[in-house]
Amino acid sequence: MLVILPPSETKRPPPDAGPPLDLETLSFPELTPMRQRVLEALIATSTQPDGRRRLRLGPSLAPELARNEQLRELPTRHAVDTYAGPLYEGLDPALWSSELLQRADRRSVIVSALWGAIRPTDRIPAYRLHVCSWLVGMDRLEPEWRTVLPDVLASAAGADGPVLDLRSPSYQAMGRPSGLDEQTVKLRIRPSAGGPPHIGDVVAKRVRGEAAHHLLDSPADPEDPLDIADVLATRWNVDIEPPNGRSRSWTLGLEADPGPGLA
Repeated sequence: MLVILPPSETKRPPPDAGPPLDLETLSFPELTPMRQRVLEALIATSTQPDGRRRLRLGPSLAPELARNEQLRELPTRHAVDTYAGPLYEGLDPALWSSELLQRADRRSVIVSALWGAIRPTDRIPAYRLHVCSWLVGMDRLEPEWRTVLPDVLASAAGADGPVLDLRSPSYQAMGRPSGLDEQTVKLRIRPSAGGPPHIGDVVAKRVRGEAAHHLLDSPADPEDPLDIADVLATRWNVDIEPPNGRSRSWTLGLEADPGPGLA
């Protein structure tokens, strides 16, 4: 089984101390040449007069643009502890046991515009790069990554999967696991029967993180999409739809827990 996690635009600030970035230590070394290209282009773009526009950053994020220039020297921390935002709040890695951390490192990857696919314990600095950015000397990032990521993700998932892909469409466009479309599950968060009729994006992301935590924390070893649904059904009401003419993947509907903040 493989859980594919998205990155988060929000990052925790760099720690006061720690080892700097070492591309050679990141998982999936076959991605190192592409990571090197993107990293160099990001640093170069961040020094340009139009850097904020290229990176889609507002004026208040100018300090993050300057921080991009120092990515090779900044202290690093585990990737799963670097990303912040609602999904990672739901994932809550601060509460992970050492056993869960090891299991998550085997069963999940984080796919981002800068690193491609990395494991939760890979060490990275805080950075700012959206997949739709325009970097100096490079074309759009989605097709660039699509040349290398699908096979890497397929290898991480294993020959038969299954795969739970929690990425947004823009990050899924970087590449899906080769040959595993019919073993891939996409998660749809729906309102609870007794709650508000609509769920905000922030809440939906947090619930996705909670679902990933629950799945990774389970001792079960899902062998197909229905097994993933069975694990999540131990906490939530779920329904699952097989691939159809409009989608080659399974769609798993998960009913969010009722409560304030779901509006």
